[in-house]
Amino acid sequence: MNGTVWAQAGPAAGPSLLASLVPLLLIFLVFYFLLIRPQQQKQREHQKMLASLKVNDEVVTSGGLIGRIVQVSDRILTLEIAPNVRVRVERSYVAALARTNPPEKSKDKPKEKDGPK
Repeated sequence: MNGTVWAQAGPAAGPSLLASLVPLLLIFLVFYFLLIRPQQQKQREHQKMLASLKVNDEVVTSGGLIGRIVQVSDRILTLEIAPNVRVRVERSYVAALARTNPPEKSKDKPKEKDGPK
């Protein structure tokens, strides 16, 4: 006999289907909780804010204009950005609420503080 022995190897056993899908599922879960879900919540809050806009609210548009709402309709808001200067913007272009119902300007003169003499 010849001293050579040949070993037969069976098919290579790879990881199971479940073991190969677990890392992908974990990556999806991380993306969902770190990126997708917070963005959806932020979008819901923005939609609520847009729905609750009313006259005299001070808003900031996505273009950077800051103005007070003087007229509200379904899609269009009229903003006063300076005395007697009004612009019309779509409701969806309001980026944030600067403040609600700004305080009215007082007609009285400001009181002088007693300072060092």
